Amino acid sequence: MPETGASPLPPTPPAHSPLFRAEQFVWLTARVLEQRLFAYHFLNGTADPVETALDAYRNEDGGYGHALEPDLRGPVSQPLHTARALHVLDAIERCGGQRVDRVCRYLTSVSTPDGALPAVHPTQRDYPAAPFLPITAAPPSSLLATGPVVGLLHRNEVWHAWLFRATDFCWQAIESLEKSHPYEIEAAVAFLDSAPDRPRAEAAADRLGRLVRDQRLAALDPDDRDALPVPPGYAPDEHHFPHDYASTPRSLARAWFTDDEMSRSLDHLAAEQREDGGWPLRRPRWTPGIPQEARPTATVEALRTLRAYGRHIG
Repeated sequence: MPETGASPLPPTPPAHSPLFRAEQFVWLTARVLEQRLFAYHFLNGTADPVETALDAYRNEDGGYGHALEPDLRGPVSQPLHTARALHVLDAIERCGGQRVDRVCRYLTSVSTPDGALPAVHPTQRDYPAAPFLPITAAPPSSLLATGPVVGLLHRNEVWHAWLFRATDFCWQAIESLEKSHPYEIEAAVAFLDSAPDRPRAEAAADRLGRLVRDQRLAALDPDDRDALPVPPGYAPDEHHFPHDYASTPRSLARAWFTDDEMSRSLDHLAAEQREDGGWPLRRPRWTPGIPQEARPTATVEALRTLRAYGRHIG
């Protein structure tokens, strides 16, 4: 008999279900942060343990470092780490208050002259970084870094002066895109899905959808993806699928794909679960520890996407 007042045990997914297999993978391989995120999303966990784990990556300047985004190593704050932290806070509905105000002050301090974010700030120069994230003394503004951050802040109705110029940059960058690559398009979608000007966002998303199809940036037939070229600098198997652009049915990018195309994409996502219970890492593996650190995040996001579309996970 359990003791009176004891906390109830978390629900156990059915054995051999995708969720059960993923849970075993997460407990075996994940960092504490991803373990607590998994518990929050799928095992009735609470937000406080996630926030506590995230605090280990936070610096005095209000930004985040310490390889929160595994492709950048070392302790210094970076925009990509901070974008990941905001994604976590948004997922647990804690993206607001003084913590986010400090984040915005950090973003202001590392912004480029036009008010946007660089992909990598020069403070990274003394620490290891992925070769596809070059470090320069005067890095340019990056939609890849700026779009998701601005989108998340708008989504959570954050009010800060930094957002004015950063929002203008995102509009200009997205509306002038002529040739792009999947990660940049995903960053644009992250902005457009939460941009306050909804008619403008819908028009921009419609144009981007045509660009994605014209430039063959989505593998519409997973069984024939080897015939689809990947952009320069991507890993040989780093294809992107409809579900990568529209991770939920509410995304503006969902309209880019037919029901059959999205169904095949989700079938492929479900089938990608490996024997160890985790989902694979499709980006370049530039140092041995990257797959172990990044696969649990990929696993949590895969399960969230499947659940958002009503797919059975257990």
